[in-house]
Order: sequence, then structure tokens, then C-alpha cells
Amino acid sequence: MSAVAPALAAADDHVGINGVALAVLIILFLLVTVMGFMAARWRKADSLESLDEWGLGGRSFGTWITWFLLGGDLYTAYTFVAVPAAMFALGSVSGFFAVPYTIVLYPIIFIFMSRLWSVSHRHGYVTPADFVRGRHGSRGLSLAIAITGLLATMPYIALQLVGIQAVLEVAGLGGSGSLIAKDLPLFIAFALLAAYTYSSGLRAPAIIAFVKDALIYLVIIVAVVYLPSKVGGWDHIFQAAQDKMNTVNPDTKKPTGAFIPNSSQYWAYGTLALGSAMALFMYPHSITATLSAKSRNTIRRNASILPAYSFVLGLLALLGWVAIAAGTKPIGLDGKGNAQLVVPQLFEDMFPSWFAGVAFAAIAIGALVPAAIMSIAAANTFTRNVYREWFRPNATHAEEAKVSKAASLVVKAFALVFVLTLDKQNAINFQLLGGIWILQTFPAVVFGLYTRWFHRWGLLAGWAVAMVYGTVTAYHNINPLTGNHFSSSLATINGIGQMGYIALTAFVINVVLAAVVTVVLRLAKVPAGQDQTVMSDYFVDADDPRVERELGLETPAH
Repeated sequence: MSAVAPALAAADDHVGINGVALAVLIILFLLVTVMGFMAARWRKADSLESLDEWGLGGRSFGTWITWFLLGGDLYTAYTFVAVPAAMFALGSVSGFFAVPYTIVLYPIIFIFMSRLWSVSHRHGYVTPADFVRGRHGSRGLSLAIAITGLLATMPYIALQLVGIQAVLEVAGLGGSGSLIAKDLPLFIAFALLAAYTYSSGLRAPAIIAFVKDALIYLVIIVAVVYLPSKVGGWDHIFQAAQDKMNTVNPDTKKPTGAFIPNSSQYWAYGTLALGSAMALFMYPHSITATLSAKSRNTIRRNASILPAYSFVLGLLALLGWVAIAAGTKPIGLDGKGNAQLVVPQLFEDMFPSWFAGVAFAAIAIGALVPAAIMSIAAANTFTRNVYREWFRPNATHAEEAKVSKAASLVVKAFALVFVLTLDKQNAINFQLLGGIWILQTFPAVVFGLYTRWFHRWGLLAGWAVAMVYGTVTAYHNINPLTGNHFSSSLATINGIGQMGYIALTAFVINVVLAAVVTVVLRLAKVPAGQDQTVMSDYFVDADDPRVERELGLETPAH
């Protein structure tokens, strides 16, 4: 236990603001903010007054830029804060499922994302709802996909803001006092994010992603090499984690968590991994980063090299257990325990202040990049599939860009509402809650890339029922200690009697109902809607002469 003593002492002795760490954090934070504003001049075309330029970076990013952008997009504060916190508090079922889910994810991307890129490049689609509109000829179904994307993105952006808030709190800012003082640092970070996103569009997170990834790899490599030797080695780390997970929680009268999933937890672990993998590239921000690539093969090359991030994710997850062995005490400035602070607190306890500041900056910047992409994607979705489709069908490209910039600010404001109102003690549920919703767009988007057998109204019926089921079921998961709703994304799977990810159960309901309604409607000979695409559209590359860079050049089918 002697190896743990320094960490305990550090945790107990630290009070107030960590000036050195905070200074390093602020300097690096300001550096990437300046880079965000300067990005407006990087790889710039005539102007940023179109969604192609502001929202998709001119569809011009090559393999390495796309790799950094997708890495910055997919590996978020969920990775750096929520996953290790879940490992620290609840163990492998709640945290480590993220590792196999990213392994399953990339073959899925390789198979269908190149098809989506091709058809989107050919027709100038900017959002998944654009594709659904063109493929199924249904404004209603397209609106449902758009609204789902907007709804699911809110808690995901909120999770990024929780990550920024966590490092600021450990550094000594916010967390206590009046409401304004408590959340002022978060509001400042929000304002900077909003400003450079408004100014530079997708180019800002693309260029910042280089700095973010360099910092993350540096911090993780140093941590994995250095920390185990300071807390007694990996044997001690795993033993400490096992002891904590097997300890009975006095409030619930059950074990604290799972060190290794037992047979009763296999369904929960497996469905969380599979459902999350299927959901991730349904998010508007994931598709936005993909559509910014300059060629079809860029997508496939990235699907081949992105698994390098999965290795880092596994190491990050284990930091939650390193914190257990180190005796880390994630106590907020309000004096209450908060598992989301565990990784920043671990770095502050175990490293010199200057390196802790570098780690804080890595986490904060790692939250800024995806938050920027998410807000851009959500804004594009609102502009193209709500504003233009339903209110201003003759909107110019410049008007679209102006509306999208304003909408990106509103999106971040709604994300702040999630942060200020939902329970941050289990922030990983912010992402899992979004996954419940966004997975219900999978049939309309992915099935639509291969077949039009599903009727548009069948897809809409399946989506509607699954959304209601998933939301109501998640709402009725109540934290027995706090009384807060949406406390878990797991529920009993009817007919099996096992706990599973609500998103995947809702997805099965979605597909079954869509198929049944499709059969009925086809027997009744109800029109299926006009398809704007042809088979060859799904295989075009950057040099295809038929490419139309803006959806407005085509006549939509009603």
C-alpha cells in the first residue's frame, strides 16, 4: 500500500487553484482557439458561403486529414472522461464494452460508408436525411431522420462540455458557489467554441484535430509507461479493481460493479458493444466527417487505419482501474464525489503540475473538436432538412450557410441545457441515450443503401414506435439514490429475460414493424415514393462527371 500513499496525500492536500496546470491548460486552449479562427483561411475556396464549404470543408480532405478529423470526431470526452469514469465506478460492463464496439465498428464503416459517400457526392447530399429524402421520396421520413439526428446530438455535445467542465473543476475553477460562478468556466469554453465554429466551419476542428491527437498520444503513452510503476504494477492494479468491484455497495446491497462480466451480464455487455457500433456512424457528425473526404477510397483507407485508436481507447479505459489502485479521490469543489473527475484528478495527483496541465489540455481539446463537428452537423441538418425543406425551398446557398452558422449556436445552447439539468454522475449515459435514438435511423439509411424493399411509411412506422419505446423505457430507469430518470441505458429484454441495451431492443422492434407494415402496404399497392438515385450512383468516385455539388441543383420529388 506504500505506493498508493503519495497519491492519497496529494488528493488530500490539494486545495484551491493549481496555478501551473491551469496556466498550461489556458495557453494550449487559447492556442487551438486561435488555430480555429485561422482555419477560415486554410484550404479555402472562394468563400465559406455555402454548406459544401462551411459545413463539409469543400469535400476536399485527403486520407490523413480525414483520419485526424474522424479520430477527433469519434474519440471524444466520452473516451477520455466517461469511459474511465465508468470503469472506476462500475467496472467492465459499463466501461470496457467501448473497446470491442470500436473493433466491430470499422468493418461496418468499410462496407457501407463508401456507398453513402458516393451517392452523396453524386447528388450533393450534405446530411443523412438528404439521402433518405432522395432515396425514399418522402419528406416525412426525411424530417423524422433529421429530428432524430438533432435530438441525439444534444446529449453527445453535452458530454463534451462535461469533459471540459471536469478538467476545469480539477484545476480549481467552477464547481461551487453561485450558479454563475459554478458554471462560468463552462460558459467561457462554450463561447470560444461557438465563435470559431461560426467563423471557420468544419475547417476549424479539422486543423485542431492534429494538435488534439498529438497531445492525446503523448499523454496516454507517458501515463501507461509511468503510472503502473508508481502504483505497484499491473498485478496490483487489477487486484485493486477486482477488490473494489466485488465489494458490496451498502446502498444497493449488491456488488459495486463487474471486474469480469459474469454469465448474467453477457447480454448487457454484448448488446452495448453491438448497438453502439451500429449507432455511431448514424450520427450526423460522423457522416459529416465522412462526407468531407475527397474520394471514395479515402473512406476505405480510413476504415483500415482507424483501429489504431482502439488500442489507445483500451489504455484509456484502464486508467479508471489505475485510479482505483492509486487511491484517487474524485471529489468536486462542492465536496461531493464525482466519478467524472477521476482521470483529471489522477493526473493531478500523480504528475508534476506542468504535465497535469498538458493532460488537462488534451482532454479539453479532445472535447472541443467533436463538439465543433457535432454542432456543425446538427446545424447542417436543421438548415437543409427543416429550414429549406419546409420553410424556404428557394433559399440560396449563401442563405443556407448563414442559417446553419446561426443554428450551430442554438445547438450548443441546447446542449448546455442537457449539461445543467441531467445527472452528470454517470455521463456515459449521455452518449448511450443518444444511441437509443440515433440507432432507429439505421433501417432508413443503411438498408436504403442496398434496397428499396422497405416502404417509406413502413420505415416511418417502425421508427416512431421504436423511438417511443426507447425513450419511455430509458426514462423509467431511475437512480434509486438520487431519484433521477434516464439513469441507465439497460433494461430487461422481453422474451429473453436478460438485461440488454435499450437501443438494440428498440431496433429489433423497429425492423420487425417496418417489415410487417411494408408487406401490408405493398399488398395494398400504396405508392412507395420516387427514387432519385440509380444503381451506378453508389459506386461513383471523385472524378465522376455527373457530380452535382449542391442538392439545390436537382428537382426534389414530392
